[in-house]
Amino acid sequence: MKELESMKELLIKNIKLRDNPHPHKHNVTICYGMDCLPGPLATMEETFLKEIKENNITDKIVIEKINLSTEYGCHIKEPFVLVYPEGILYGELIPEEVIRVTKQHLMGGEPVTDLVLGYPVEDEKVAQIEDLPYHHMGTSIALRLYKRINAENILEYIAYDGYKALAKALTEMSKEDIINEVKASGLRGRGGGGFSTGLKWELTYKAQDDTKSVICNADEGDPGAFMDRSILEADPHSIIEAMAIAGYAIGASQGFVYVRAEYPVAANRLKTALNQARKLGFIGDGILGTDFCFDIEIRLGAGAFICGEETALINSIEGHRGMPCPRPPFPAVKGLWGKPTLINNVETFANIPQIILKGASWFAGIGTEKSKGTKVFALGGKIAHAGLAEVPMGTTLYDVIYDIGGGIPDGKKFKAVQTGGPSGGCLTENDLNTPVDYESLVALGSMMGSGGMVIMDEDNCMVDIAKFFLHFMVDESCGKCPPCRIGTKRMHEILEKICHGKGTIKDVDNLERLASNIKTSSLCALGQTAANPVLSTLRHFRDEYIAHVKDKVCPAGACQDLTKFFITNSCIACGICKKNCPVDAISGEKKQKHEIDTIKCIKCGICQQRCPFNAIIKK
Repeated sequence: MKELESMKELLIKNIKLRDNPHPHKHNVTICYGMDCLPGPLATMEETFLKEIKENNITDKIVIEKINLSTEYGCHIKEPFVLVYPEGILYGELIPEEVIRVTKQHLMGGEPVTDLVLGYPVEDEKVAQIEDLPYHHMGTSIALRLYKRINAENILEYIAYDGYKALAKALTEMSKEDIINEVKASGLRGRGGGGFSTGLKWELTYKAQDDTKSVICNADEGDPGAFMDRSILEADPHSIIEAMAIAGYAIGASQGFVYVRAEYPVAANRLKTALNQARKLGFIGDGILGTDFCFDIEIRLGAGAFICGEETALINSIEGHRGMPCPRPPFPAVKGLWGKPTLINNVETFANIPQIILKGASWFAGIGTEKSKGTKVFALGGKIAHAGLAEVPMGTTLYDVIYDIGGGIPDGKKFKAVQTGGPSGGCLTENDLNTPVDYESLVALGSMMGSGGMVIMDEDNCMVDIAKFFLHFMVDESCGKCPPCRIGTKRMHEILEKICHGKGTIKDVDNLERLASNIKTSSLCALGQTAANPVLSTLRHFRDEYIAHVKDKVCPAGACQDLTKFFITNSCIACGICKKNCPVDAISGEKKQKHEIDTIKCIKCGICQQRCPFNAIIKK
């Protein structure tokens, strides 16, 4: 007998849980970011567990470990501790401080203010994580429950209106009502294409077939992107609820979540959430006492970037090699096993429950005229506060990079930002006032993409950046069409030649022509966008290409073959650089300015790193 059979019972459970959404009193999350020292991390965890046990409060406290730096960035002193439901963030705690936090905060309910990380806020209240300047600003929709709930406890999700949207859809709305609501919201695909979500649902709904499927595309492959992973790890039930709503709206009975095998935590939490949702009757047969039946299975991807393309993803689920197919027909008409199939990515689905609950006009009131709602970005590269940021559509690049991201560290000068991952383009300082929306970014030769945003400073060589992204595309091309399979390889060879100082002006012209041809002749979006980093860097930083091929220098000093180290007049002949040079390329007597033999020099940079007087430069 299912524990929940109707909307009424769901609402009763929701009301009971609302005042106390956490069955335990506190959720203590300890970060284990890549830069965390294992010693302090282990000491903190051991001390917390010891204190909780000795004070007999194990039933009131949940301790978990997660890499919080993906959300809040490694700019915070690590390892750090996040305590919910208050949302209080502590830095690295020594055993004595752990004892104070346990007794005063976990047992007494009062945060230990002198240990709280953050800046002073109004009314002298204790800073919560949402008060910190690097936390996502504005309305949170896709990330609304990020780190607010225990992802493996369905009751906590229910307490925050979880599955209420599904109940509303099944009992108060027709299929057409749901689709019209999604269309009116203006929600567009967050996977990169920006196609109208409601229109995609409508096309699948109108397809004439008794068998239909819903697929959640969680094959997040962009370098540095972790938006979908974070949502699945922190709030898997929102995706399950959204897929069930979509299944009801289009007339599907089966759903699949295609998730990367490299995301084991996300896959395991999703599996747990599916079992819980099935037990409580939110998926399976006779959902919430209705005649609607819908279930969801997990499919693990093998890490191929191309499987983010929906037809390649479908081939992979069917057991074939992940390769794209010409369109039309589109999956909405002929998809999984030749049947109508609806495909949306994780972030797109994460918006659905709130749209159904709060209405299309609420969602449409956020963002711009053509780009509604919010967008989650993964900030990386040369940025002070790396991590996730969810912002209203239309927020400028400047606000994202400087107000949320904290700007460029170490006093360096901003140079460019790559939006849209390897398929996007580089934008310059002149573009910082550009609103982040689909049309504005495309107009500048870039794209929204899934939400990756890589920031570069004055030390980045834009030719090398183009080579980096193109190398990724060469590796990830499925090889089906010659323009992508061969063309990207030839482009990468030209860029290698230029970065090694062997390029010519003709190579630059050939690179540009080849990039344009690949863009217009490739089969799928991977090949059609593979040239974007090259074309955008040629457009904005052509002088760097010319310097590489004509003057044989790398202005940023990043291309090793075109870089030379010099000792300036600031040298006091201390001999430190000479002692540390691994190939004896530095000469000079005591009290005489030293010199570097540029022929013997292997350009390792150790001399520059060890010089205490900053007397060695590279150019």
